[in-house]
Amino acid sequence: MIPSRRLLALGVLGVLPVIAAASNASLWALVAFYIAVIFIALFVDWQITPKPAALDIARINEPKLSLGAANKIALAVHNTSNRPLKLRIRDEFPPELPSDAIFLDLTVEPETVEEVTYHLRPVRRGDYRFGNINVRYGSTLGFFQRQMTVDFGEVVKVYPNILDIRKYDLLARRGLLAELGLRQARIYGSGSEFERLRDYTPDDEFRRINWRATARRNKLIAAEYETERSQHIICAIDTGRLMRPTIANISKLDYAINAALMLGYIASLKGDHIGMLSFADHVGRFLPPRRGKAQFYQMLETLYNLPSQPVESDYGLALAYLGLKNKRRSLLVVFTDISTMDAARPLIQHMSRLAKTHLAVCVVMSDPTVVRYKQQPVHTSVDVYERAMAEIVLNERQVVLDTLNQAGVQTIDVAADKLTVAVINKYLELKGRGMI
Repeated sequence: MIPSRRLLALGVLGVLPVIAAASNASLWALVAFYIAVIFIALFVDWQITPKPAALDIARINEPKLSLGAANKIALAVHNTSNRPLKLRIRDEFPPELPSDAIFLDLTVEPETVEEVTYHLRPVRRGDYRFGNINVRYGSTLGFFQRQMTVDFGEVVKVYPNILDIRKYDLLARRGLLAELGLRQARIYGSGSEFERLRDYTPDDEFRRINWRATARRNKLIAAEYETERSQHIICAIDTGRLMRPTIANISKLDYAINAALMLGYIASLKGDHIGMLSFADHVGRFLPPRRGKAQFYQMLETLYNLPSQPVESDYGLALAYLGLKNKRRSLLVVFTDISTMDAARPLIQHMSRLAKTHLAVCVVMSDPTVVRYKQQPVHTSVDVYERAMAEIVLNERQVVLDTLNQAGVQTIDVAADKLTVAVINKYLELKGRGMI
């Protein structure tokens, strides 16, 4: 029981008759009466205030939280008493996970169930633990507050962002993928998988004419085809030191994992085989390309606790291993970062070699801080220095990307928050053009 301000105020007021009774013994009866009234009121309040057992509380959340996303946590309260209760709730969420609320206020009417929510936005993958749920509510007469603690400890896992996958499914069913920034990249006539028949136009190739349909309809009919399925898509994820820096409190590695996971999911929906490789100064985890949802979920579990390493990445070892393990022509998407031309030479050398037999794409993330320094107005000598250094870094970075392009390697260089959309659009574009 926690005394309220009302009870404390009555206690302070009781000091006055005590002081008066110190000089006039006849007032001690009044003091005793005053104290008795307070205790009787407090006892009555205790009896008529619903007990903690009248509240049933549960925490409702996904067992797998998504990295970098606003994960909803709901607290459901069932009031079995016959009085409305105004509650203040403090959930002991994992302290490592940023929350948008600490104290939650809720009014629950008698014999009803109400729900209050808050959101956690994890910035690191891994295992975390919830603690108890603490609840306070005022007594009926307002003399005190009751507090209860519900033992509701549980372990949750923070995975790569699977909420984006659910959002994709929802928008795909509604035909609203443009809201995610995804483009429709399917190009008919570039593959060999039959799609439909339509009227022939002068822009169509002569070999696309379907002569049987033309004979039946007595006019020229063309056949449309879409790109083949069952291609191999492999994501190679660099876990070395260049992927450890954070952007908006999330590491570059985690942005890459989110993008690779979404790419794997969409590719599996389109019937392609998906695989992955992680590497730093040695080859880490490898999943050979397979198709189906089971392969995607295995990829998810593999990426769930993939750590970064404070070492220099060995591109030669990783890409040579990938070339040996995967002989079939595939789309190889390498998620990494680049600093200087000298450091990027091994990447350029080995990706250029892979590009002769595979379709190679190098994905890097631009640093918004460096871009901001380049765009900032110059007022002081420090501004001049910062802008000059930013221009040097970005120009050298562009030279590396241009060198990769000249060697037949396609590149993606976008801000971290646009990485997933850019990678998916590149995949859809390449598939639509029949390049994979």
